[in-house]
Amino acid sequence: AKSWKACLRILHEMETKGIAPNVFHYSATISKCARIGQWKAAIMLLDEMRKRGFEPNVVCYSAAISACGKGGQWEKALGLL
Repeated sequence: AKSWKACLRILHEMETKGIAPNVFHYSATISKCARIGQWKAAIMLLDEMRKRGFEPNVVCYSAAISACGKGGQWEKALGLL
């Protein structure tokens, strides 16, 4: 269950090492969050992507919606549609 935190840490460590994360890295991390319903982290990552100039793809949105659903946040999930 803690592996989603490791994914977040790796994503942010990439930047400190000069490696720019891309849509693939974000979608993989959001998908990991979705598996256990970490909806806050998933939405935060979508926001972070947009701030960095990335357009979230279908995989990112589907995973974030799934995370919201598993977390009982149906209103948040609807807001992502």
